[in-house]
Amino acid sequence: MDTRARIAWNLRNLRSLRNITQENLAVDAQVDRTVISDLERGKHNASVDLLDRLALALAADISEFFCEPLTDDLPKPMRAGRKPKQV
Repeated sequence: MDTRARIAWNLRNLRSLRNITQENLAVDAQVDRTVISDLERGKHNASVDLLDRLALALAADISEFFCEPLTDDLPKPMRAGRKPKQV
């Protein structure tokens, strides 16, 4: 697994473990949601500054993005869409 794929896997895993949507993470990290999506798909190179902001938003250490995953299974996707409106 190359470094970009490792960061992508760990970012998605950390986000899903914390039940944070891409949109909420993007707001907290001050980036567009498409950046989060592109990072998780390995389509975008993250700067160190962006990794710092993501780690802070996820309450994680930046080193967690570089850890070798213990499994090849991707985290289960979160339910699509926004929360339903309260009636």
